[in-house]
Amino acid sequence: MMKASSFSLADLLSLLAAVAFGFICFLGLNFLTEGDLTSSILIALGIVFILEGLAYAAKRLKTARKYFKLTIIAEVLSIILFTVLFFFISRSVFPHYFTVCDKKEEIKEKLSSSIDGATRMFEEYESYAADRESLYEAKLKSVVAAKKACPSDYKDYGFGAEGISDKDQIDNKLTTLHLDLFPSNYSGTASQAGTKDIAIKWLNSQKAVVEDWKAIGIPVIAKELPQSASNWRSKLIEYSKVREQGEIARDFSYELTFGDVSSLLTEKKRPKTLPVIISIVIWALMLFSWLITERDSRFPGFKRVFRKDDNTLDNEL
Repeated sequence: MMKASSFSLADLLSLLAAVAFGFICFLGLNFLTEGDLTSSILIALGIVFILEGLAYAAKRLKTARKYFKLTIIAEVLSIILFTVLFFFISRSVFPHYFTVCDKKEEIKEKLSSSIDGATRMFEEYESYAADRESLYEAKLKSVVAAKKACPSDYKDYGFGAEGISDKDQIDNKLTTLHLDLFPSNYSGTASQAGTKDIAIKWLNSQKAVVEDWKAIGIPVIAKELPQSASNWRSKLIEYSKVREQGEIARDFSYELTFGDVSSLLTEKKRPKTLPVIISIVIWALMLFSWLITERDSRFPGFKRVFRKDDNTLDNEL
């Protein structure tokens, strides 16, 4: 006859409760570590394996068929250790996810504002470039108009090419300026791999993550956005450093502002009622299999097991 499995539906319920507890701990850890997924996953898995291992060990020890005194002591120690660890985690890591969620709207507002500011940077750059082109065009036209009165300016701005009209030379210079301000790696490439293309695509996708409150992605955005936006600004400033012959202009400048989200993600607070209730329910579910498990029929009772003058019980089968 086939031996019945020692893993019951109650054990499955305990395991599912442990996984749920571990997942919420993972979300809290992900906030605390500001997006360190590897560490968060490993710690959360450790929590699940240790707690579930202790709960399952207590259940198995309860069904012992011999060495009752030793197994009961080990069982009690397992339950005590399980409860102490569970209490510690339910007071520190577990409730942090709920703590951050309580500040969800403030976090969303700050991140959305930062993302919008980074997006506007490209609009500001294009406006800056348009102003430069307009000023340069006006200056070129004024130089051409005064070429007889100020021939030195006419020469300084690179005019005088034989066989090319002043109008065509102005058009050529404006085209060159436009291409310098908007190089091929800025935008509009077939692969959509330009600086603006990549930035806008990333910013739009991250804004969707923020608006939908995808908890796993929030810390990553808070950590990566300032660095990414600063890198894009550096590229735009580098593009703006170009000067055409005779042109006087200023480099592009743009102030990026980022709300302080880090403290909102990592600040710990005393657990509120909801996470406390949830943790108590999970604690009970994880120990449910142990609670309903019956001791072996040969178990003589606690009083007899711990009688000092009885030395035979530890050898019973």
